[in-house]
Amino acid sequence: MSNSIHDSRVRINAISLLRAGLSNREVASQLGVPVGTIGYWKHLDRQLHPEFYPLARWESCPACHGHTLDNSAYAYVLGLYLGDGHIIDKYKQHTLSIFCADAWPGLIEAAEQAMRQVIPGPKTGRVQRKGCTEVKSYSRHWVCMLPQHGRGKKHERPIVLQEWQEYVVEQHTREFVRGLIHSDGCRVTNWTTRMVAGLKKRYEYPRYHFTNESGDIRNLFTGALDDLGIEWRYNNRNCISVAKRGSVAAMDTFVGPKY
Repeated sequence: MSNSIHDSRVRINAISLLRAGLSNREVASQLGVPVGTIGYWKHLDRQLHPEFYPLARWESCPACHGHTLDNSAYAYVLGLYLGDGHIIDKYKQHTLSIFCADAWPGLIEAAEQAMRQVIPGPKTGRVQRKGCTEVKSYSRHWVCMLPQHGRGKKHERPIVLQEWQEYVVEQHTREFVRGLIHSDGCRVTNWTTRMVAGLKKRYEYPRYHFTNESGDIRNLFTGALDDLGIEWRYNNRNCISVAKRGSVAAMDTFVGPKY
């Protein structure tokens, strides 16, 4: 076809099909026009007539477009991200990645499901890494939802929650703590021996550990524990321990062992 046809009748037909909801590839196949050309025409038309292109479901961002936020799922994802997640924010590449140990397949499922609940619609996927699975969600709006994203490692820059995030964490503190433990924490069983009536007896007791290099993230974790009335202490410089029987029992009700 000639360029003049592309610039008139074919282009008008393409715009009509795009406004009707057909994909770029479908329109390109029907009209015999390169898909890149269709994409360019759509881009120009969308700038001039945005009313014909309502936000697709995957573009519905709670921060940008007022999409209703699942606060419980968000608190969990926030904990996962702060513990062991990162965002790739490059041209044509916007991805939230959460790393989950292969030993805990249930956590992999939980992370992927929570991502879908926070921003419904975008494609999710899993990439096998050595000893772990990278759970990914592809949306440019994760930068909006996780404004703690930035250059460099988290422990090398300030990590401060925004006011709306503080509200979510206050309302769903248990899910936030659960996400932090599921990413950078664990439930372990320690043991010790005691002499009873001249006999050495072994005693086992569970405890939770949370280890993170960022002082800001550790403070968010301990602040959440304080709000829940859970006793904690530092095991060493970057490791927080919950060992008191009542506090461990309280955490068991909403965190529990990994699975």
